[in-house]
Amino acid sequence: MAVQQNKKSKSRKGMRRSHHRVAVPSVVYCACGEPALPHRVCNSCGAYNGRQVLRQDDEQ
Repeated sequence: MAVQQNKKSKSRKGMRRSHHRVAVPSVVYCACGEPALPHRVCNSCGAYNGRQVLRQDDEQ
């Protein structure tokens, strides 16, 4: 069984864990004003890069 030779300091432990954070997704705003993920079709209006890609059915 492995046994550590010296105690790791709080600073070293923090430096090792510096990449263990949750990534914050980037957000862009569509022409309709709704937030959307970059390089993806807008969920609310169905537009991408200034073009209507998906047809939106207003039967709700």
